[in-house]
Amino acid sequence: MVTANIIDLSGNTKGEVELPVVFDEVYRPDLIKRAVLAAQGNRYQPYGPRMYSGMDTSARSWGSGRGVAQLPRIANGSRAARIPQAVGGRRAHPPKPEADRTEKVNKKERRMAIRSAIAATSDAELVKARGHRFEAQLPLVAADELENVEKTKDVVSFLQNAGLYDDVLRAKDGRNIRAGKGKLRGRRFKNKKSLLIVATCDSPIMKSAKNLAGVDVVSVDSLNAEVLAPGTHAGRLTVWTESAISSLGGMFE
Repeated sequence: MVTANIIDLSGNTKGEVELPVVFDEVYRPDLIKRAVLAAQGNRYQPYGPRMYSGMDTSARSWGSGRGVAQLPRIANGSRAARIPQAVGGRRAHPPKPEADRTEKVNKKERRMAIRSAIAATSDAELVKARGHRFEAQLPLVAADELENVEKTKDVVSFLQNAGLYDDVLRAKDGRNIRAGKGKLRGRRFKNKKSLLIVATCDSPIMKSAKNLAGVDVVSVDSLNAEVLAPGTHAGRLTVWTESAISSLGGMFE
């Protein structure tokens, strides 16, 4: 039987909890990567030009015998149009809006990827390899009173007492302006991921902690490979509530 300490809001140990067998799952980075990439691919929105983009023009070729290239030219003028090399012309090989960019993963493989990503959250070496900063013993299980915290300053106080707040500061200081044209397209900044808090459904912590840099809060029944392993890299620094651990045991046992 593998157990973990339960800490209260002051960071003091108040008991132990038995960990479910999912924390003994084999580490499978290949399955985790497949599941994360599939989740990202299934969020793609169709994009591409409309069917007749660049084609709605009066341009017609002059034909042969004029000593000029036989390009489509604007009526009552000589400017080329419609062809890809002309200004305002159609694109030669545009992205197709009807293309299927989704990816499929077998149900058993996807579930095993989630179990493997959950187990990776208790491996201190994997968590440190992701760049997380912490001074706590993993897996970190918090008392259920954490779910009822309604103020962000109280969440910060808990993270400081638990030795986790340095990771939030790391994410806050790591916010950088994106290189390239993405700056113009609604994604000006690149933000780092910090810790993950797993609670039960409809808890006040879901609002009080969401404003901290890089922190995500999810319910235990909403866990997926992407939130547990952002960027396909498993070992995210995770705080479990006692009730979430109990629910986890019922989901995978």
